[in-house]
Amino acid sequence: MSSKALLIQPALSAQGDIQLPGSKSISNRVLLLSALAKGTTTLRGLLDADDTRVMRNALEQLGVGFRVHQEQESEVIEVTGQDGRFIHHQADLFMGNAGTAIRPLTAALAILGGEYHLHGVPRMHERPIADLVEGLLGIGANIEYLANQGYPPIQIHTGQVNSNQVVRVRGDVSSQYLTALLMALPLLRAKQAIRIEVVGELISKPYIEITTNLMSKFGVHVHNQDWQSFTIPAHQDENHGPYTAPGDFLVEGDASSASYFLALGALGQGPVIVRGAGRESIQGDVAFAQALSMMGANVSQGADWIEVRGVDTEDGRLRAIDIDCTAIPDAAMTLAVLGMFATGTTRLTGIGSWRVKETDRIAAMACELRKFGAMVEAGDDYLSVSAPTEWKIPQGGVDTYDDHRMAMCFSLAAFCPNAYSINDPECVSKTFPKYFDVWHQLIQSQPTQK
Repeated sequence: MSSKALLIQPALSAQGDIQLPGSKSISNRVLLLSALAKGTTTLRGLLDADDTRVMRNALEQLGVGFRVHQEQESEVIEVTGQDGRFIHHQADLFMGNAGTAIRPLTAALAILGGEYHLHGVPRMHERPIADLVEGLLGIGANIEYLANQGYPPIQIHTGQVNSNQVVRVRGDVSSQYLTALLMALPLLRAKQAIRIEVVGELISKPYIEITTNLMSKFGVHVHNQDWQSFTIPAHQDENHGPYTAPGDFLVEGDASSASYFLALGALGQGPVIVRGAGRESIQGDVAFAQALSMMGANVSQGADWIEVRGVDTEDGRLRAIDIDCTAIPDAAMTLAVLGMFATGTTRLTGIGSWRVKETDRIAAMACELRKFGAMVEAGDDYLSVSAPTEWKIPQGGVDTYDDHRMAMCFSLAAFCPNAYSINDPECVSKTFPKYFDVWHQLIQSQPTQK
């Protein structure tokens, strides 16, 4: 990553019409499902960023074939599925800092068996994976921690996985553990249904809905019993794996990324239109539009687009909200920055999962908001933000902690009265390499002061 900082001049307005990049959550799930399916899946709109490249590289090392070609200005990827097996039973897989890659691959490889070394950047080795591994060990998988207990790097060996047992997994740390099990357990080709029991409260339920929705498109229909247990149907065809390629598949635009542009439409009077996600999206983060409306923004939407035209309140300012963000943990970060521009105190709860993301996002967000003079209170699973009584210039710039969402969130502070800098803006390459190019197209800034 470059250490170069990006200077942000005070913004006057924001308006424009943009096409969102593909959803990271959908892209990495559909890459794995396509690789495991019988037949060829043609993917359109797939996100091209660090996290999806990590998944593609890992799948290629496992023997999955990709054919890439251009259609007009977009890239189309044909994935040749392996029908429930990988060709290579031994691999050294670098997972970067991609949780949506390492967790489902860990589950799939542990069930299929082989010798696999999974590792990543230093921060990945600080992100817990114990709850997923414990669930897999409980049914006979063979997984070894190579450094710190409960964290990558890990070594997967061939185990004796028993599909007759109930699989248990905690739901209150990361929904990615349950997603990984849901996608991988059909690979057992069990002759009887497999049940997963969730221990504790399941967070980020919309991400599980994405998982089960995509699995159904590949032919596996999961039964959800009140979010407390999930049943995977018995496998009927011994000659083929559980998944079947759907043919063409269009990846939705990223609803989490949409939140930054929608917020710009509120702060900068708009209109800002995002295309690729809307009322019919399967992503939970489209609920950000509703939260923005609660803050007083003028929001409208269609099946696959959302538009924001400024704020409708009497004083023209956003109003603070108190909101449970369990269902929208990524988009909730955008609400935290908007809290600096709102009347009253914005309180976000249900964000405990922030602490095990790319960085400890509760601590990082509190620190950087205070640099602007915002009044912040932080706890284990909440953050309260009030507007500065006097705006400050962040000394040393806004630190991004190698976290793409920190960089994108604090681009919204352009509507404060002072110029400031964002350190290591290139960290957005994790999910949105061209973010600041698109951002600059929407923003009209004050002339640079000499």
